[in-house]
Amino acid sequence: MGSLRLAPETSLWTRIKRWAADFDAWLSASAFEGQGDFKRFWRAYNRVMRVFRFRGIRRALLDLTSEAATLSVAAGAVLVMLAIPAFYETHVDWRRTQDFAVTFLDRQGEEVGRRGIRHDDSVRLEDFPDELIMAALATEDRRFFSHWGIDPIGTTRALVVNTRADAVVQGGSTITQQLAKNLFLNNERSMDRKIREAFLALWLEVQLDKEEILKLYLDRAYMGGGNFGVAAAADFYFGKSVKDLTLAESAMLAGLFKAPSRFSPHINLPAARARANEVLTNLVNAGFMSEGQVQVARQNPATAIDRGRDTPADFYFDWAFEQVREMAREGHFGNERVLIVKTPLDLELQSHADQAVENILRQHGEAYGVRDAAAVVMDPDGAVRAIVGGRDYGASQFNRATSALRQPGSAFKPFVYATVLSHLPYRPDSIVRDAPICIGNWCPNNYNRSFAGAMPMTTALARSINTIPVRFSLELGNGNAREGRAKIIEMTRRMGVRTPMQDTTSLPIGASEMTVMDMTAGYAVFANGGNRVDPYVALEVWNGFGEPLYSRRRDHEPERVLATSVVSDMNRMLATVPTAGTGRRAALDGVVSAGKTGTTNAYRDAWYGGYTGNYVSAIWFGNDNYESTRRMTGGSLPAMAWREIMSFAHQDVEIVPIPGLDTDETPLVAQAPESGMSDRTRNGSISRRSFEVIGGINRMFESASRPRTSFTPPRQSGTMVRPVRASRAGGFEVVSGR
Repeated sequence: MGSLRLAPETSLWTRIKRWAADFDAWLSASAFEGQGDFKRFWRAYNRVMRVFRFRGIRRALLDLTSEAATLSVAAGAVLVMLAIPAFYETHVDWRRTQDFAVTFLDRQGEEVGRRGIRHDDSVRLEDFPDELIMAALATEDRRFFSHWGIDPIGTTRALVVNTRADAVVQGGSTITQQLAKNLFLNNERSMDRKIREAFLALWLEVQLDKEEILKLYLDRAYMGGGNFGVAAAADFYFGKSVKDLTLAESAMLAGLFKAPSRFSPHINLPAARARANEVLTNLVNAGFMSEGQVQVARQNPATAIDRGRDTPADFYFDWAFEQVREMAREGHFGNERVLIVKTPLDLELQSHADQAVENILRQHGEAYGVRDAAAVVMDPDGAVRAIVGGRDYGASQFNRATSALRQPGSAFKPFVYATVLSHLPYRPDSIVRDAPICIGNWCPNNYNRSFAGAMPMTTALARSINTIPVRFSLELGNGNAREGRAKIIEMTRRMGVRTPMQDTTSLPIGASEMTVMDMTAGYAVFANGGNRVDPYVALEVWNGFGEPLYSRRRDHEPERVLATSVVSDMNRMLATVPTAGTGRRAALDGVVSAGKTGTTNAYRDAWYGGYTGNYVSAIWFGNDNYESTRRMTGGSLPAMAWREIMSFAHQDVEIVPIPGLDTDETPLVAQAPESGMSDRTRNGSISRRSFEVIGGINRMFESASRPRTSFTPPRQSGTMVRPVRASRAGGFEVVSGR
């Protein structure tokens, strides 16, 4: 049998060539068939298009229409591109103003001041006087209820009138366009802005009905003097509710829409009345009123009330406004921007504090070479009662009480002692040593350039010894001064001092700068029993409709930062400063107080910070340019001013004891310090003259039994101490950094 032979296997190359040949054949056939299909389509297309073929005039009109459509689409695309940035603004809550309008009430609930813009949107549209609405429409947009946001007829009319007068007599923008500008744009005069304004006006007409647009316009239009909206303007210019406006007053307000700065009755009353007369004419020309109806308003034009300085608390309101804005950033008020804030402000105390500081500067400023001062008075829980930010708000709005950073000197030492009592086994009667000490090449000295040796902590604080706080910084850090200062800085921060402390070797004796507000907040911890204090201005907050937004009592929980025992020890020590230490001029008649003086290098800054169970206050005297004073110490003018302010503050109030300081353990004041202030009978105490007479008799008996001394440290057994007044220089005031 013959053998079977198999066909050889087809190679890969052969298969590729066959596939390529097949693809070429398919492509050729498809192209041939497609060519036939295209010819048939083209013939059919030509048969259809012959129906639309035009010649002559019809061809020309068609070409023009086509070109116009093409250009219109292109222009529309450009306009939309220009308007896109404006539409991004619509994503925010544009129904509410983005600026704050804050009305401040004092602690009695009486309106005492405003900050931010003046704005009131709480009045309903139906409550606005008809005369005011008609005056606005007749002057700004007579066809408001007829157009759709843009009024070609009104714009054309305005162009004709302005051309004839060769001046801008009428505006071409509708009320909707003006509202769009007020809500989303600025006053820039450009074609880009006008294009965006037009698109936004159309958008507003889609989003809102006419009544809503008119209400928003009357609430948002700028009316001069920081006022936005006719309700705020009615109160500002005429001292009345917008509901009670007369026709003459309505006409004057309607005249402000065009140029509030030019036609403000406070700036130019004749121009404001002339503009109001034009508005009355517009009412007649628009057919809204007859000439007889407006005649009385022409003959009796409106007069704005005088707006002088209402209160002396401008520095207070500036600081309060910033605090409210900070609370808003923290989310306390949601999206509300029109706010009514009840504050702890005591206007009588504020006025007296301003006057006391001014009087002392006038009497003694030249002798001491000092020109500026600042003070803060608050409740122990942080409610700020008064702020003296400087001598003259009109001359300088810089708030020295809340913004000026100055070295506190020895007034900082209570923070150091509180840290020591919190971390180390010390008590007020613990013995400490005043002796030379150096950290690196820095060796602090005392005011009198000498060292007193061993003494109780109470005496060291009362005499403001410099070396002992420096020794404490080493002990707190177990020999490492930097670690010890870190504990002091942390304690200072916990006690409410917001200014960051600069870590330097001289920090324990007050080299790091802070504000008067910081000092007051820190001392308030001692006065309230150990709770952290964040100075606050808002007791309660409502929106423009009177709806409650915030309550301090409801939304705040105190934070303890000092143990009760530490507070008690600190208060016992600090109570000796105004009776037996460097702050004798600050001693109050019949009221137990505690405090500390402070003086810095070259006598640039002088402080007194002190408190009772009722109030806390810190006072600074110095010069804005850091010029040295003539040996002014914290125990002189600051202590005198503190005494004058706090004596007034404690009139007719129930005296609250300082925490941990029993009345029978309190050092008494045997002699009223000289302050140069007038006599005043205080609640629960005798007059100053009577006090001085009794003190003089007491000194006669004391002088017969013992020699006169300049300082007597308090006994730790609780025996009353009756020290003799030190001289102005005294020898106890410490200059930090020396």
